[in-house]
Amino acid sequence: MLNLIGNGGAVIWLLLACGLFAALVFFERLFNLHRAQIAADDFLKGVYNILNRDNPVEAATICEEAPGPVARLALAAVLHHDDALENIGRAIEDAGLEEIPRMERGLGWLATVARITPLIGLLGTVLGMMDVLLAAHRAAPLVSMADLTGGLWAALSSTALSLVIAILVYAGYNLLVSRVESILLDMERSASALMNFMRQWKRNREAPKA
Repeated sequence: MLNLIGNGGAVIWLLLACGLFAALVFFERLFNLHRAQIAADDFLKGVYNILNRDNPVEAATICEEAPGPVARLALAAVLHHDDALENIGRAIEDAGLEEIPRMERGLGWLATVARITPLIGLLGTVLGMMDVLLAAHRAAPLVSMADLTGGLWAALSSTALSLVIAILVYAGYNLLVSRVESILLDMERSASALMNFMRQWKRNREAPKA
């Protein structure tokens, strides 16, 4: 590995920097997405129980303290509990639209790294091949096979490393995309559940008490 770095030159260092950057983005996103995906059904049941006790202030406090987009949707519903159902639905939708860019933050960088690292590696190989051919031309006719194979190995090493990095980054990208899609599904289900609950809750509040 040390020989690979030493013989690869600036292109290898650039590839390693891309890999390190992608790793930092991946683990930061993985941590935050894991934290954001709460047990939505259990959380909403707790919010419903508090609202059924006619305590929207406590419900809003719990939503503010909980992580994740589902809690933000519930907070939007609680803060607009006195509004018409149409306004509550619009508030929930707006909250969801605000959460989507937060969840997808950093994914574009990973996709970019996965796409450009093979090109960077190919550039390193082309430059290395040019160096090998130039060295062979200068040394002709006394060109040793060891020098040629060593130069070719150094030239091809950048492409090999770039493909390894691209494969790992692309796999990490797909893992994060699947996490985001899972959270989006939770958000859709939670938004529907919130609207159904708020509809029934408002009916119960407006119904004449015996």
